[in-house]
Amino acid sequence: MKVIIDTNILVNVFLSPSRSSASYRIFELCLMSKLEPQIGCALFCEYEDVLSRPFILERAKYSPDEIEQMLDGFLSVCDWTRINYLWRPNLRDEGDNHLIDLAVASNAEFIVSQNIKDLNSGDLRFGFRSVTPDQFLEVYYGDNNLSHH
Repeated sequence: MKVIIDTNILVNVFLSPSRSSASYRIFELCLMSKLEPQIGCALFCEYEDVLSRPFILERAKYSPDEIEQMLDGFLSVCDWTRINYLWRPNLRDEGDNHLIDLAVASNAEFIVSQNIKDLNSGDLRFGFRSVTPDQFLEVYYGDNNLSHH
């Protein structure tokens, strides 16, 4: 199952003390190759930028070296997608449009994010769903009653 993992999910993984959080469980599913996380240039750069910010590193439950190793492990299971077409303007928050571009280009089924309100604000609709981590786990473990966005 192809998924886009928004940066805020990885931030939750590194800041949360709980390995039972929905974000951490999704992270583990990716590392176990049960999900196919998709990545492109913009999302890669966002991961690198956000996860190296002093604000994050100071509050993280892991050392900077551990974060780098965990991110490297995550990136090693991601499928690189080249984006040849931008779907702009679409979302109210221009900073989130790259997730839509990646989802369309990679034919992803889900964008997993804590920020689905903004992701669902666009006029254009495609065949993927924007869901929170908890909603994703409901779908993944058998409840397919989420509407398409």
